Amino acid sequence: MATPCEKTVLPPALDSTSEPPPIFDGTIRLYISYTCPFAQRAWIARNHKGLQDKIKLVAINLQNRPAWYKEKVYPENKVPSLEHNNKVIGESLDLLKYIDSNFEGPSLLPDDPAKRQFAEEMLSDSDTVNKTVFTSFKGDPAKETGGVFDYLETALHKFDDGPFFLGQFSMVDMAYVPFIERFQLLIQDVWKYDIMAGRPKLEAWFEEMNKVDAYKQSKYDPKENMKLWKKHFLGQE
Repeated sequence: MATPCEKTVLPPALDSTSEPPPIFDGTIRLYISYTCPFAQRAWIARNHKGLQDKIKLVAINLQNRPAWYKEKVYPENKVPSLEHNNKVIGESLDLLKYIDSNFEGPSLLPDDPAKRQFAEEMLSDSDTVNKTVFTSFKGDPAKETGGVFDYLETALHKFDDGPFFLGQFSMVDMAYVPFIERFQLLIQDVWKYDIMAGRPKLEAWFEEMNKVDAYKQSKYDPKENMKLWKKHFLGQE
């Protein structure tokens, strides 16, 4: 098992010129993209549960993806997906729960029923939160996203036994942090709006997240992330 602080060497991303791995040979593979926040969710879960040696990362180049990925691995042709027990499953939130239920390591949810119920609410709301912010990129995020970031600030007041959404680090944090990281950078850079300003709980949460090894191991170069997001959402080269 990899130690929590161990810095792993990441495999190169596979593209249209790459040969496929020996699919369904018994190896457990997590197909990701280093730049994809949805894939990062499952990657963090793998890291936190100490499964670095059990679940192999296979990175896909989404800008030049190999044809075999859709044909032989995952017909939806997106990441993340997990090859396990001779089947491939996807959808990032489903994968958080699947990895938690099917592999050893620390639980990604506390036992407290109230916290588990709140976790379900937060996970259900994550798509709406993200969609609201993505939509705001066509207008003015400073004016259009206050409500969703206030929602997160309020949610962080729910439990006072730790800095995370459920008090302790959980799959809820894993679901939100890849997006908050990118939202903060892009909105600050383009619209000069600090989503953390006036939201002390959210700011403290993000500071604590940046101390979590499972998350730090999954972080991609922020400058490259911004370059990709500016091109994708704003048409900027």
